[in-house]
Amino acid sequence: MNTGHPSTGAAARHHGTLTRWNDERGFGFIAPAGGGAEIFAHISAFPHDGRRPQVGEVITYLTQAGPDGKVRAISILRPGANRPSRAVREHKPRGQRSGWLGALLSLCAIAAIVAVVYTRYVGQPEPAASPTHAASPVVRQAQRFSCDGRQHCSQMRSCEEARYFLRHCPNTKMDGDGDGVPCEQQLCN
Repeated sequence: MNTGHPSTGAAARHHGTLTRWNDERGFGFIAPAGGGAEIFAHISAFPHDGRRPQVGEVITYLTQAGPDGKVRAISILRPGANRPSRAVREHKPRGQRSGWLGALLSLCAIAAIVAVVYTRYVGQPEPAASPTHAASPVVRQAQRFSCDGRQHCSQMRSCEEARYFLRHCPNTKMDGDGDGVPCEQQLCN
């Protein structure tokens, strides 16, 4: 049960000084500022801010009857230091840090991965013919030859010309055995 202000029933904070502390066992005693018997204080009543209790520090506390009926300190606070110290806040493990910067970096990493995958597998344009490269043989043949009505091997000047006519021109009579090779006896042997 909390001891508090008699007229309101609200818990009153008491002030005192930590006079003894056993760090190995996790308990000590507080001397109340108004005098009187020392109050027992357990480590679990202190803020979980990473700072160990220090003999001589001024604290505020509430009181409660313990299991043995004796009064003990609970909800201990250090005036002016109710929040974790800056060193404790800055040394969180990496996995516990959060905020907009981490979210932004994560989004940038995802966008970079998507861009690489897209350009490598989806959005890669067909390479355009470069003016410095020689035209492919089909283009050169198309520029050199045209379907002009010739149909027989005797009318051809080369094997390349006969192949062009066989592939691109109608009504040719240059592949007697139907194997796709024109003028085998005259030009393409």
